[in-house]
Amino acid sequence: MKRPRIRPGAPYPLGATLDGKGANFAIFSENATAVDLCLFDTPESQTESVRIRLPERTDMVWHVWVPDVRPGQLYGYRVHGPWDPGAGHRFNPSKVLLDPYAKVIGRRLRWNDSVFGYRIGDPEQDLSRDERDSAAYVPLAAVSDPSFDWGDDRLLRTPWHRTLIYEVHVKGLTRLHPEVPEGIRGTYAALRSEPVLRHFREIGVTAVELMPIHHRIDDRLLVERGLSNYWGYNTLSFFAPDTRYAAAPLPLDSIREFRETVRALHKAGLEVILDVVYNHTCEGSQLGPTLSFRGIDNQAYYRLEASNRRYYSDYTGCGNTLHTRHPHVLQMVMDSLRYWVLEMHVDGFRFDLAATLAREEHAPDRMSSFFDIIHQDPVLSQVKLIAEPWDVGADGYQIGNFPVGWVEWNGKYRDSVRSFWKGDGGAVAEFATRLCGSTDLYGRSGRRPYASVNFVTCHDGFMLQDLVSYNERHNEANGEQNRDGHQHNLSWNCGVEGPTDIPEIRELRERQKRNFIATLLVSQGVAMLTAADVLSHTQLGNNNAYCQDNEISWLRWELSSRKKAFYEFVRRCVELWKSQAVLKRRKFLQGRPIRGSQVKDIAWLDPSGAEMTDESWNAPFVRCLGCRLSGDSIDEMDTEGEPVRGDTLLILLNAHHEPIPFRLPADAGWERLLDTAAPTASGVFEAGSTFRLDGHSLAVFRQQVKSTPGK
Repeated sequence: MKRPRIRPGAPYPLGATLDGKGANFAIFSENATAVDLCLFDTPESQTESVRIRLPERTDMVWHVWVPDVRPGQLYGYRVHGPWDPGAGHRFNPSKVLLDPYAKVIGRRLRWNDSVFGYRIGDPEQDLSRDERDSAAYVPLAAVSDPSFDWGDDRLLRTPWHRTLIYEVHVKGLTRLHPEVPEGIRGTYAALRSEPVLRHFREIGVTAVELMPIHHRIDDRLLVERGLSNYWGYNTLSFFAPDTRYAAAPLPLDSIREFRETVRALHKAGLEVILDVVYNHTCEGSQLGPTLSFRGIDNQAYYRLEASNRRYYSDYTGCGNTLHTRHPHVLQMVMDSLRYWVLEMHVDGFRFDLAATLAREEHAPDRMSSFFDIIHQDPVLSQVKLIAEPWDVGADGYQIGNFPVGWVEWNGKYRDSVRSFWKGDGGAVAEFATRLCGSTDLYGRSGRRPYASVNFVTCHDGFMLQDLVSYNERHNEANGEQNRDGHQHNLSWNCGVEGPTDIPEIRELRERQKRNFIATLLVSQGVAMLTAADVLSHTQLGNNNAYCQDNEISWLRWELSSRKKAFYEFVRRCVELWKSQAVLKRRKFLQGRPIRGSQVKDIAWLDPSGAEMTDESWNAPFVRCLGCRLSGDSIDEMDTEGEPVRGDTLLILLNAHHEPIPFRLPADAGWERLLDTAAPTASGVFEAGSTFRLDGHSLAVFRQQVKSTPGK
């Protein structure tokens, strides 16, 4: 390639930006002494064909304009500066580095010792500097084409209290789907195929939450074991969609394919939420590779230990923590988020280990600069923001402490619901609080019940089928001698571990699965389902399948009669939730009379039909209770400004192993809508009659409306 006639260019926008005649390249580095732009001819190139010293530095941003650059041009950087790990500097111009603002990854990583900044095997470890050139092996960015016709597509903005989230893995959802064309299985394109859209419609979800699709790397240790970082929580680029999930053969087309998928999901009425990982990067600890941030400006991009800046502050358990207190790093995170909303049209984000992003000097702070800047942003303050409200550092469990505008994965809901249905004593009081939206966590700070994202299972831990089938983890396939993953799962397996042909045990497990799903859909807050659970997928006891890109994780769509029955039960539960306004309240239940009447918005009942007493709540072995939700308590107005009235529901729950007779309220008859012990049963029961509530079961009734004389 002929050396181009360059110009100084501009410091903003960061990244590579086309203008029709060429491209502007801009990269932040506070401590570098020089920066070289490296242009590559093909993905197979062993080294760059042109190296350009960036001529200008403005406000710590190095920049240049290069003529005749076209979409797809491959590039990287070499950054010069001090090699002084003890002071936090790890500059090494022998290493080609990925642009942090890369929109497309044009070549993936190939593992080689040269991609490490230090000499592998040297007695000084990371203090030594490796002079080998990494150009032949490292990921390269490709200049992206920003053009795309969105038509009239826009964010859906489904209200939180009407949102039902579906957690899926792009590849795992469709890799084995027999009705999806084979050439697109496991890709973004598969998500918009008719069989998958039909599945979303059948279940009735309103939002699809995609596990990480930011471009990642597979850890070297996993690759050497024949495994991969399947879940994707190992980000290399915060702007580029992972090309592994693109059906299109050219990396440049991965953006178009993702956009077409978002547009199709929006047309089907589905929001798109991204699970994003801004708490750490794939470069790991001081012994990790030098691929991007570490070589561009280690001291700026990462939080380093104050006592010895050779080492990283690790609040994530992944070797490093992104330094979001630094203004330019925080700017990168914000630019990334805005890019995904404005240019890719996603509707919201679920922030992995979000407590890390809230850390100031050390402890998480709800007044942190990260929260401040999001709340002031006219774009990001209006999208869905979901926090995983913990990390692995000190004071990292911050559930209930995120500010207004955020919702949270409610780990206390998960644990309480599991504990109750497992039959633990003394669990009913907290269980009732969780069913009502966890007012103890969210009510004091002006937040609403939908601040609680309720879930029983997620990608991390046992799938629902395994939750009722295993007490112990079985992670041997991960290659870590079954030492990884959670040890305590509050699981319940009827006393038989793993698959079984005993009919009674299989039925109890299915009933327990129904209990969990029904509980989730009658709870106040935002419910999150996982595709694996809806399809009764088993990982054979593996509760940490992060590295299993195979049939352990890929969902199977050929459903047995038992799995089909459960699939239909999930659909019925969602239909019940959608049809009952009292299950989608925007304000907390108070347990008080409604507008001067004697009827309370919520009443908790014992099996005699009387209201629960303090003694009942505190008794150690109470495992059965009822909940009456008044249809007059709904906190919405119709188009005329009149209060909306809904059905009054009665929810009965029995975690005991034996049937319990439960006296129904005497003010009206009750129609059975749902019964986990008899999924196809219905019927109307007289006022004040006694209902036989089977062991390990949940039943939902609707109050019969009394006819008015003369009408």
